Amino acid sequence: MMRWAIAVVSVSTATALLIQVWRLTRKCVKLELKLVESDDALQISQKQRAEERTGRIRAQRDLRKNLMQCNVIGKTPTSSFPMTPIGYMRSCYSTRNGTPRQPLLVTLAKSRLVLSSGVPAAALDGIEQYSHCWLIYVFHENTDLHNLWELSSHRDFKAKVRVPRLNGAKLGVFATRTPHRPCPIGLTVAKVERLEHGILMLSGADLVDGTPVLDIKPYLPYCDSVREASAPTWVNAGGEDDPLAVASVTFTEASLNGLDECWNKMERFSLYSSSRELHDFIAQVLSCDIRSLSQRQRPHDGVVSEIAQPLYGDSSELHNGGGDEKLVLYNVILEGLKISYTVDADCKVVVRSVQASSHLLENPLWPAAKST
Repeated sequence: MMRWAIAVVSVSTATALLIQVWRLTRKCVKLELKLVESDDALQISQKQRAEERTGRIRAQRDLRKNLMQCNVIGKTPTSSFPMTPIGYMRSCYSTRNGTPRQPLLVTLAKSRLVLSSGVPAAALDGIEQYSHCWLIYVFHENTDLHNLWELSSHRDFKAKVRVPRLNGAKLGVFATRTPHRPCPIGLTVAKVERLEHGILMLSGADLVDGTPVLDIKPYLPYCDSVREASAPTWVNAGGEDDPLAVASVTFTEASLNGLDECWNKMERFSLYSSSRELHDFIAQVLSCDIRSLSQRQRPHDGVVSEIAQPLYGDSSELHNGGGDEKLVLYNVILEGLKISYTVDADCKVVVRSVQASSHLLENPLWPAAKST
């Protein structure tokens, strides 16, 4: 009886084990089938991606070919490339007039690069590790910018331009840094001050307020600085023969009072931390003759019968000490302030008055770019 019971238990156990093995085998078969299906799906997906990549590369190649194709009649490239600014400059230079002709000449010049919506602030991560950076931008305030849309080619652009440091002598446009170019794209270098809340703080940039920036690249001393590089002697600033040199810059008491009054209104959104710092910036800008060639060639001795019309802004005659000599009152707008100054025959600059201008409160970039 005992043997019978043991046999029954053994059979039951064996049956249970067989059932368990059968279930496990069934699951393994199903898993193998799923694995085969997954492999097939993966291969199909990889094949589709490869075909899509091949098609995309082919489409991109065809698009580039279409963009670069030449006009059959004139044999002139008619391609254009879409460029969207990655950001805009909030600069101390309110207008073109007064903006230096080269970067880093005015070391006290302050500016901020505010990224466009859609450009993540993380794109600037690491830029603060460099002392300087390159900025590629658009000369958006050129007076001849409309020609880009009205003219179908570059055949009508001026091949030569007048150079201020050569007193009006002409050079080929590609041998100068004039903003009036066939493609109004500029390149400048600026000092990286810091990165604050996704806004890049810069100094020394020669960009007017609101300039669209197309790209930022770090400055690399080992390859961007060419030791054996040379340039014509007239390019070098300073020296006795520099036609843009200024003997001195002084402020009248009235201009200093005007600066203090304006500072009380603009302190909360200015790029500068004090009226004294702003004063030094204005003096540094005017330490190089910012007048146009036609203005500089106007005689300053004797009675001036006509008022010179500056290239930017307005001017008026001013009696010098009550005598017969008259000086021309020039105006420049810096950091939203209208700076009125005179330049005598000895190239001495005197700031006569400082007043608030419409740029002080009308620029929409200012409140958004204020540091916190």
